[in-house]
Amino acid sequence: MTSISLENATKRFGRHTVLSDINLNIGDGEFCVFLGPSGCGKSTLLRMIAGIETLSDGELMIGGQRMNEALPAERRVAMVFQNYALYPHMSVFENMAFGLRQARTPKDEISTRVNQAARILQIENLLERKPKELSGGQRQRVAIGRAIVRQPAVFLFDEPLSNLDAALRVHMRTEIANLHRKFPEASMIYVTHDQTEAMALADKIVLLRAGDDVLKKGSIAQIGSPLELYHRPQNLFVASFLGSPSMNFVPVTLMEATDTGARVLLDSEEILFVPVSASHLNKGASLTLGVRPEHMVPVGEDVTEQVISRSLSSVENFGEYSFLYLAQTSDHPMIAKISDEAVSSIRGNIRFSVKPELCHLFDATGEALVHLNPSPKSVTFDDVTL
Repeated sequence: MTSISLENATKRFGRHTVLSDINLNIGDGEFCVFLGPSGCGKSTLLRMIAGIETLSDGELMIGGQRMNEALPAERRVAMVFQNYALYPHMSVFENMAFGLRQARTPKDEISTRVNQAARILQIENLLERKPKELSGGQRQRVAIGRAIVRQPAVFLFDEPLSNLDAALRVHMRTEIANLHRKFPEASMIYVTHDQTEAMALADKIVLLRAGDDVLKKGSIAQIGSPLELYHRPQNLFVASFLGSPSMNFVPVTLMEATDTGARVLLDSEEILFVPVSASHLNKGASLTLGVRPEHMVPVGEDVTEQVISRSLSSVENFGEYSFLYLAQTSDHPMIAKISDEAVSSIRGNIRFSVKPELCHLFDATGEALVHLNPSPKSVTFDDVTL
């Protein structure tokens, strides 16, 4: 088993800094996903671990050994690329065996490893075919098989499913999860911009930033389990990136901060309580309230506390659930996610109850105020909107 550690890792191309002071630990056998928008540096970070790119500053450790200057072949890593990178003139068997032959592995061992990987991936009947005779999913299996035969300590996946159609992506995502279970001793790092893949596969998500903020671009926004990032985002970037539709954001004013939390006033004159630490802020401070669409529950007139009232603008029906687009007096529209069964009874002005522990507050810098309650256990993964 092999752990991976990055300390103050930085990557520059000329004067342009792509990654800045990355500090990260990936445990033995852990499935870690590098997630983020295009241009955040996630693929560059993966290539630095693989040895395809060098570190400009900092230190990379694999299995407790410094690997800054080590050649890719010395790192015990195997990489699965986005474009498969198969040799078109070779059979499936020859593609999977190529790296072993280059390493002068004995012929019998090559045959054993290739056939074993083919059984794991259920492609035994494809070994004599050429890549042009394979479907996209089959080609991806061959690319994964080529990594398996090397018996690496670390598997690296660089957006391996992005060239597949939606249905096949779901199937191959399951195959990669099964691969992790079959090789529990191997660490896996997976790069994607797709939050669904990250939530479904990861033990740990490393969410990287991109954008116009030069000081934050190419840095880590948050590290944690999928549900930690979803339910307890540490800043506005994380809160807005995870979830589809995104979290609702509404400007509010701090009315009162106590030992148990904060009372805030919305532009629409409603008052909500949020159990966060806000005693360091002054009364009247401008904050941002965050509420996820699925945490807004329609209620009747008998409920008077923790209520947000909005008029209905439009509805999108998806069969299992619907999105309600809500009008606002300000420039901050809101979206609620409810079951399709409840849509038929909704008209005009709608009152929504929001549990205090499911609310978030962010300060003027975009950082989340610390929750005084643990992550809500009443919301399961089935409730997460992706």
